[in-house]
Amino acid sequence: MAEDCPDHRSCDGALVRVFGLLGKRWNGVIIGTLATGSAGFAELRRAIGGISDSMLSDRLTELAATGLVRREVKDGPPLSVSYHLSPRGAALLPALDALAKWAAEHLPADC
Repeated sequence: MAEDCPDHRSCDGALVRVFGLLGKRWNGVIIGTLATGSAGFAELRRAIGGISDSMLSDRLTELAATGLVRREVKDGPPLSVSYHLSPRGAALLPALDALAKWAAEHLPADC
């Protein structure tokens, strides 16, 4: 039936892509947490709370693969790894700030 209607709606492809990435649990939270600067794995896990090591690792790998987060290995001893936002990831911060403001105004705290 939608084929017969020239005025049918379609979803914006860019929104589909961005929510395909940011709609995954923790991705937006990780990006928001890195807004204050680079952090190591354990520091991120403590700051976020409720995320498992394997999920954090998976999400960081995914965010690095999309170019939003950079992983930096510093020679030791001890060897250390830190994560920080790339310029592409930092470009998301105004949108995340707007979403956080909207949530504070319109979503109940227990949501």
